[in-house]
Amino acid sequence: MPIARLYQAGTTIDWVADAAYDAGAVIQLRDGRAGVVSCNVESGGTVGVHVTGQFYVAKTTSMVVLPSSKLFFDHSASKCHLLHRNDRDFFLGTALEDEAAGDTEALVNLNVQPVFTSGFETGFSTVRVLTAGFPVAVGAGREGVNLEFSATAEVQKVDALAHRGFLATAEPIAHFLVCVNDNGDAAAMDLDWGIATGTHASDFEAITQRVGFHLDGNTLDLDLASDDGSTDTTLVDTTVNIVEGTPFLCQIDARDIAAVKCYVDGVRVLDGTTGTLTTLAIAAGTFKAIAHMEKTSDDTPGNFSVLYGGVCTAQV
Repeated sequence: MPIARLYQAGTTIDWVADAAYDAGAVIQLRDGRAGVVSCNVESGGTVGVHVTGQFYVAKTTSMVVLPSSKLFFDHSASKCHLLHRNDRDFFLGTALEDEAAGDTEALVNLNVQPVFTSGFETGFSTVRVLTAGFPVAVGAGREGVNLEFSATAEVQKVDALAHRGFLATAEPIAHFLVCVNDNGDAAAMDLDWGIATGTHASDFEAITQRVGFHLDGNTLDLDLASDDGSTDTTLVDTTVNIVEGTPFLCQIDARDIAAVKCYVDGVRVLDGTTGTLTTLAIAAGTFKAIAHMEKTSDDTPGNFSVLYGGVCTAQV
């Protein structure tokens, strides 16, 4: 008897329907993967379910979708979505094309994760500044990092800088799913995340080539700034207020390096009418994904997670 016998090729698998479904319905399999029903089926019937392939899937119309975005299936609305909202949502796949907010469909590479050129899953280095306390940077899951301060009244700094880098001209799109678990109790603390050509011992805004989101201390106002080595766009309020303990998605679309576009939960911020455009037009360094946390001499703690952070680059 052979050691292994082929049961199914795996691109389409048999599934016993728990209810009646029409062709094209999106379901979740027992192994967690998404499936697309191949034809109409009655409850209890066996039907072929696609688990690979590229599909146009109904989309939440309030969100801009960028290529390489992770997409989830909003079970209650039967549409794909940029965020998982803690009910029956599940991972659907990776977006293959640009989709405007008003578009009703997104092209999805089913059950495929994005391939990050730079990100925390490929490893990161960390620089800590401390005296008596112990700030830490530890990996969080396969693609994330967690930064934490101790409650020691001293200057502290900790960061995570991805090992792999890319040029600004490599058509980069950066994705950061962020959760501020504890943003401290004083304005002494700063949180920053984005892309940069290096790090700094005390001030993220002192890095000469960067685009980053920013939180000042215990405020909830989300800011944005950039510097390409010549044009320094100082911190500008995006008008978005974050909620402590609730994950939110920040994306940096630098395919047009003269006018970098930034998004929060699929909504563009600082679009030229509500704020200042960011630029990497003359940036010549090697950029990397970065998360950075700093504080002045204060005993405020801090706990900041990037649940996943990475940058996809492309040929065109």
